Amino acid sequence: MKIIDLTHFISPDMPVYPGTEQPKFNPANTYKKDGFKETLLTMFSHTGTHIDPPAHLFNGKKTLDLMDISSFIGSAIVIDCKDLDEGDVVTLDRIKKYDKAENAEFILFNFGWDKYWGKEKYFGNYPIISNEVVDFIIKTKKKGVGLDTIGIDPISDTNLSIHKKLFSALDIIVIENLSNLDKLVDKKFTLFALPLKTKDADGSPARAVAYIED
Repeated sequence: MKIIDLTHFISPDMPVYPGTEQPKFNPANTYKKDGFKETLLTMFSHTGTHIDPPAHLFNGKKTLDLMDISSFIGSAIVIDCKDLDEGDVVTLDRIKKYDKAENAEFILFNFGWDKYWGKEKYFGNYPIISNEVVDFIIKTKKKGVGLDTIGIDPISDTNLSIHKKLFSALDIIVIENLSNLDKLVDKKFTLFALPLKTKDADGSPARAVAYIED
C-alpha cells in the first residue's frame, strides 16, 4: 500500500483566509519548569486543510459531529485541472472524460494551486467549478468535494453561492486547502479526511490522506 499526505502544516505563520487570525502556539508547560512540554493551541475551526459541513452556512443543518464517520472516507477521483488559467471554470465536459467520476464518492480538483501556498497569489483569482459541475456533484450524490484552493467559491463571492447550492441539496462535505493532488491523477484510491471530534462542529481542520492499494 501507499499513503499520500494531502494536508498542509498548521503553524503560527501559515496562510489563513483573509480577515482570519493565524493560529497561536503558546507554551503552557515546559521541560524546565514542569518536566514536560505542552502547548496551548488557539485557532479557528476552518484553519488550514479543513472540512466545511452544511452547518457552516445553515442553522439547523448537520454539524460534523452529527455525520457518520463513513462520511469522511470513500472512493475518490482527482480531476486534473492544472492547465486552467486564473479565473477559468471547470466545465462538465472535463468531468465526462473520467469514467470513474460518476461512481466515485469524492471528487477532488487538482488546480496545482498548492504551489502558491504561502504566497499572495494563493488568495487571487483561482479557477473554480461551474454550476453544471455543481449539479453533477448533487445528481451523483457525492459524499464530498475537495480542492487545493482557499475555497470552493471565488474569493470575491461573499455570498458563498457554490457552498450554499451544495449544502442546500446534500449533507455533503467540502474539503479546502488540499495539497499533493497532482500525485493522484489517474490513480485509484480511497480518501480519508477525518475532522476533529468536537461538539457542534461548524468545521474542523482535517488530516487528509489518500490510501492507494498495491
